[in-house]
Amino acid sequence: MSRRCMVTGKSVMSGNNVSHAKNRTRRKFLPNVQETSVFSEALGQKVKLKVSAAGLRTIDHKGGFDEWVASVSVSKIDPALRSIRAKVIEKIETTKA
Repeated sequence: MSRRCMVTGKSVMSGNNVSHAKNRTRRKFLPNVQETSVFSEALGQKVKLKVSAAGLRTIDHKGGFDEWVASVSVSKIDPALRSIRAKVIEKIETTKA
């Protein structure tokens, strides 16, 4: 899916435009998805994401990309980020030891 947030999973929704006379016509609600890069301190590089504005706030609220990736379970993370998650967790564990 091209308009899907990799963090929150938000995607295109459908609904109705409702006029004053209660006429209904179909429409789409598009999420505010942007392509951006987020810096991973554990990996020491930027990671490209397709993320919504709410997804960026979620990453910021969790304390950064590395903390967010480590806190999300594998089943709930976007398939494109699973390999990056494994690398981040490996780096975090080697740093702690």
